[in-house]
Amino acid sequence: MYELSVRSSFSGAHRLKGYHGKCEGLHGHNWSVEVSVGAKKLDRIGVALDFKSLKQKLSGVLTRLDHRDLNKLAFFKKTNPSAENIAKYVYVNLKKSLKTKGIKLNCVRVWETQDSCATYFE
Repeated sequence: MYELSVRSSFSGAHRLKGYHGKCEGLHGHNWSVEVSVGAKKLDRIGVALDFKSLKQKLSGVLTRLDHRDLNKLAFFKKTNPSAENIAKYVYVNLKKSLKTKGIKLNCVRVWETQDSCATYFE
């Protein structure tokens, strides 16, 4: 089994409804997002998936989050835009665009700070 990972980032604001503390107020982060995919086989040139292709697909999802108040997006109207739920959002949307045969989306990891992250996988 092979695993490939790429990283990208976006800037976005959020507030956590029901949270008691500083995070209940609107504030922003420079989020880092890491995506890992798996493949059992390589193609004829020894590649599972072109990194460039995976980065483009991730970029397409993150563009919808970049420089936005995440609470105002439809997905987060009833769901808190926590790091955990942002990871799920990216996973669900990236999985829709990742239709390469033999490639499985393993997980999405969202870093809220340099040393704190949440991971979503099925």
